[in-house]
Amino acid sequence: MDRKELIRQYKQRRPAMGVYRIQNTISGRALVAASTDLPSMLNRHRAQLSMGGHSSPGLQSDWSEHGPGSFVFEILDTLTPPEQPDYNPLEDLTVLEDMWLERLSLEPDRLHTINPRRLPKAPRRVDPAT
Repeated sequence: MDRKELIRQYKQRRPAMGVYRIQNTISGRALVAASTDLPSMLNRHRAQLSMGGHSSPGLQSDWSEHGPGSFVFEILDTLTPPEQPDYNPLEDLTVLEDMWLERLSLEPDRLHTINPRRLPKAPRRVDPAT
């Protein structure tokens, strides 16, 4: 195969998309998120953690403290896109991610996130004196 053909095939590939989890087996804390390219995203997390520059300080701290052997990288669910050229998977991935966050029901202190909006909101305290 020539170089142009390989580039064309690469651009037309359909990487697996879905929801993944990176879990510390010692502390039980985990990062749960969705991606349009699961293999690349898991690779990216591994590289960032190994180099000490992950975007989640808590996850990086766990990695530094417990080491790579205490982590599990797994694909929880995949999304099979329809054969529509204009299909945008973001809404479906958000629903799938929400479903997994609910199913796993991780306590906020056990959930690392790269998107803080995904954390459950703490209930508002109402001061009876006011």
